[in-house]
Amino acid sequence: MSGVPALALALFAAGSAPSLQEPLQESKATARAEELAGHRRMLEVLADIHAKMPRQNTYFGDRKLRKIEQEIAGFDPQLSRKALARLHHDLAQNQLRLGSNEQAVESFEKSLEIVSEFPRAEWPPFAEKLAYNLGMAWMRVGERANCVLHHSAESCILPIRGTGVHADREGSRQALRWLREALRGAGENQALALSARWLVNVAAMTLGEYPGALSEEERLPPSLFTSEVLFPRFQDVAPALGVNCFDLSGGAVADDLDGDGLLDLLSSSWATDGQIRFFKNVGDGTFEERTDAANLRGIVGGLNLLQGDTDDDGDLDVVVLRGAWFFGPAGELPNSLLRNEGGSFLDVTFRAGLGEHFRPTQAGGFADYDLDGDLDLYVGNEASPEARIPSELFQNQGDGTFRDRAKEAGVENFFFAKGVTWGDYDEDGFPDLYVSNLASPNRLYHNRGEGTFEEVAGKLGVAWPLKCFPVWFFDYDDDGHLDLYVSTYDQGQPDADFRLAPVVASMLGQDPAVFGAELPRLYKGDGKGGFRDVAAEVGLTAVTLPMGANFGDLDNDGFLDFYLGTGYPGYDGLIPNLMYWNRGGKRFVDVTIPGGFGHLQKGHGVAFADLDQDGDQDVFEQMGGGYPGDAFGNVLYENPGFGNHWLKVRLIGVESNRFGVGSRLRAEIVERGTRRSVFRHVNSGGSFGCNPLVQHLGLGQAEKVEVLEVFWPKTKKTQVFRDVPADRRVEITEGSDELRVIEERSFRFRARE
Repeated sequence: MSGVPALALALFAAGSAPSLQEPLQESKATARAEELAGHRRMLEVLADIHAKMPRQNTYFGDRKLRKIEQEIAGFDPQLSRKALARLHHDLAQNQLRLGSNEQAVESFEKSLEIVSEFPRAEWPPFAEKLAYNLGMAWMRVGERANCVLHHSAESCILPIRGTGVHADREGSRQALRWLREALRGAGENQALALSARWLVNVAAMTLGEYPGALSEEERLPPSLFTSEVLFPRFQDVAPALGVNCFDLSGGAVADDLDGDGLLDLLSSSWATDGQIRFFKNVGDGTFEERTDAANLRGIVGGLNLLQGDTDDDGDLDVVVLRGAWFFGPAGELPNSLLRNEGGSFLDVTFRAGLGEHFRPTQAGGFADYDLDGDLDLYVGNEASPEARIPSELFQNQGDGTFRDRAKEAGVENFFFAKGVTWGDYDEDGFPDLYVSNLASPNRLYHNRGEGTFEEVAGKLGVAWPLKCFPVWFFDYDDDGHLDLYVSTYDQGQPDADFRLAPVVASMLGQDPAVFGAELPRLYKGDGKGGFRDVAAEVGLTAVTLPMGANFGDLDNDGFLDFYLGTGYPGYDGLIPNLMYWNRGGKRFVDVTIPGGFGHLQKGHGVAFADLDQDGDQDVFEQMGGGYPGDAFGNVLYENPGFGNHWLKVRLIGVESNRFGVGSRLRAEIVERGTRRSVFRHVNSGGSFGCNPLVQHLGLGQAEKVEVLEVFWPKTKKTQVFRDVPADRRVEITEGSDELRVIEERSFRFRARE
């Protein structure tokens, strides 16, 4: 107490200390009032955005539809009948997008009726697609009457069979009729022929008529829908559990959001009135929606979600990313920082300094880039030649606020960012940043360790493919060095009418490059800063078009598998979501068909998580397309088990960030007499969908971990533990010589009563 004035000591002795706390209490009260006001302000901003939606938003608005209706109503009969046919065609497209499927069928038929007044050789270009579009409209009628209104665990999962076959057959019957017409009339248009042929086969499956009812010219080889790989089937239990909320495209988080030790689910929808949903894991095999109890009512929209403990209080906060793909003023939406207050959330965006600019995004990621012990946030925004929008690097100030350092750090990007991932690829202790861009070279920003970054993607040969979406760092071959997966979202030439064609060509073993499509890259890292593309070597040679994606260890063998949520906005984008099984770090095998993962609806946020605590990872996927007429229910694939051992590791940072994001784990095991290591880098997985931050390590047949190492980048210290039992969850506190072993109680999923 040396140097403390005698008067101050006398005040303390006299019991006057509370008066010294009054300014602090007033400051806290003021801060709380500002936070509550900020939450209310966000609710008002989001409500206003939805109110303006019909005027501004090309995905959800009906302005264009109303305009076309007016043009048709006032059409001058002296004008071209072909122009009238085009109006009916365009009206149908807009009706389809808004979910008015039967009306869309009528409008397409009216358009076809008008153009049929002319010889086929005189048809305008749009009319060549009328049969195809009619087939698609009828498929939507059939899907709504069956997969949506009478959903089953087998609905829309390729190959369609069992309860997935449509009971109400009119939609599929008419779809098959018109798609056959489109296929017969394709002529030299190979893109149309491949697209129509694929949908003919899907329609036949929904009728239970594949392959027998199809001609040789129509039928796709049955080998496409079978597999010689022995792999157990994962059942979709989302409908039974009530977590299959019917939404448009959005994000997903699987983690313990209320601090009770059980993994909960959070999902979003990018619709401007799409309510974020919180499903609490009750611990008896059921989930209970707690959206209102979590203070989330009115927190709407968001194409992607991120979780991270931004204030180091032990509760996982959530960032909601908004505005992606909307373009122009419609994309000027705020993101949200939802601070977790023990299972209830408060939107503190504005007070935290994250709401100064409204910019379009769905790409972001947490990391402690400056190694000061708290999580920072990078947000990759969508720039264009018309809108030079920078991305943002929000440095955590440690007091609940953030400051954008992107410009001084050299990571503004100024491209159309679609994926963000952090990883220390050169093992110097500092997390580096990779940003995937659509139609521009990707960026790898090397962290210099003094607050700035150097862009090295071109120099290291990792700037491609050109059109990208999800991206992530992971160690696919367990050599201890981070590798980099960069997906491709190339749908062919910009003016192509049939985005489905390169996907089907790839399935049939044809060269998708004919349609201008690129293939994904898997860059194997050497830990010294070098990369080599090994995608072809490990069997990743298909056109996949992923939007959501993540990785995990399905069979607990220690090697990471990954799942791609596929699709594109067009209604003909009925392509299977894909699961790749890692075979010892040597190759990836497509187990989509035997595993039951081939959902045809559009997949977005993906999370691998042991939701029933039985020791293996289940897979949750947020489903739904971009347009109001393309919504679908989320899925949860239950892992049937593979009989291997596992270990879950939760890190508790003291000097480092609370959940140890960016730390490295090495588990040395002996399996059947062979010694090997399993490596994990602590993060939430891929760039679209979030796994739990508790790391799940498959151990194969090993019954214990001989040596478990934890490397903390901030302190550069490594903790070592020996003879750690398998099939347990352990908690490791930074700097402690002891680990805490927790035995989890497993339970079976069951429907709520």
